[in-house]
Amino acid sequence: MSGPIDDFYAVIPAGGIGSRLWPLSRADAPKFLHDLTGSGRTLLRDTWDRLEPLAGGDRIAVVTGRAHRAAVEKELPGIADKNVFLESEPRDSTAAIGLAAAILSRREPDVIIGSFAADHVIRVPQLFDWAVRQAVATAREGYICTIGIQPSEPSVGFGYIKKSDALQVDGAPEAALVESFVEKPDLDTAKEYFADRNYLWNAGMFITRADVLLGEIAESDPHLYAGLMDLAEAWDDRDQRGPVVDRVWPTLTKIAIDYSVAEPAAAKGRLAVIPGHFDWDDVGDFASLAKLNSGGRKNDLAILGENARVLSDAASGIVVSQTRRVISLIGVRDIVVVDTDDALLVTTSEHAQRVKGVVDALKLSGRGEVL
Repeated sequence: MSGPIDDFYAVIPAGGIGSRLWPLSRADAPKFLHDLTGSGRTLLRDTWDRLEPLAGGDRIAVVTGRAHRAAVEKELPGIADKNVFLESEPRDSTAAIGLAAAILSRREPDVIIGSFAADHVIRVPQLFDWAVRQAVATAREGYICTIGIQPSEPSVGFGYIKKSDALQVDGAPEAALVESFVEKPDLDTAKEYFADRNYLWNAGMFITRADVLLGEIAESDPHLYAGLMDLAEAWDDRDQRGPVVDRVWPTLTKIAIDYSVAEPAAAKGRLAVIPGHFDWDDVGDFASLAKLNSGGRKNDLAILGENARVLSDAASGIVVSQTRRVISLIGVRDIVVVDTDDALLVTTSEHAQRVKGVVDALKLSGRGEVL
């Protein structure tokens, strides 16, 4: 690995609550502020540490909610104040990443930005570093570039990217065009994708020149583009920023960047992909968290919690404890137990994706105090 990339700026969108990890992940303590791997560091801190060798500490920006500013700055004491971009309310990934692109493009017109979620787990950083450097080289040629993960199993939990023809890009020997994006498949289809090495997991990483990204937004949603330009023009003036954010931000289209930018760019031959050969997980539910902390051994019981007190006999799955209660598990397989001061979740790995439904039901019932 070499030093930081001169024309590169890393952007970390740090939003959402990770509702499939409730009651561990909450509105005031979202997934990215937790240590979910036993490393002693939050996922946000791990993300910063991966990106610092690529961008340098003074060229990493975080887009987060106003309510999380203090926690983010505590986790990242090296972040410059000018690189903390605050959302007044969640407006999905196009607005978040587009805001960063608009601000950074005004500061540095030819800048290349890379967007990397704050709550993913990545291992083998050397391979991640190599993939990002290839993506930056591809972005310099005018492409929007994503990093797709080489599947390790026929997963139904991720969307897929189908790669097409190879590109000839200096410094990016693995670059290829993207043929299409594919939604989460059923198991039989996932097995077909796994056997076909042209399908990669969609990890939601995008690397591009900021002006190219903004051009795609302008084509797909002129109103959203105009709002982002208004925000960027006022952003570095403290007196103007607040009133403009309050006026403009709530009017921005709420749409994921996959739909507003990536899919249209793929259809026009403007989207490229670099295969990522590193271990990656978006820790999307407790089943993936159990797998992550047991090394994939289905017969093991993963235990998270500094003061967890767990007795088990012929049990497997995961226990997450934030209390000092003794939790005893006897003869249960693939169990999920999450014990917090005000809420207890018990399910199985098979039904872990349904936790989001519980959160939605609690919202409808008016019991928002436990979210």
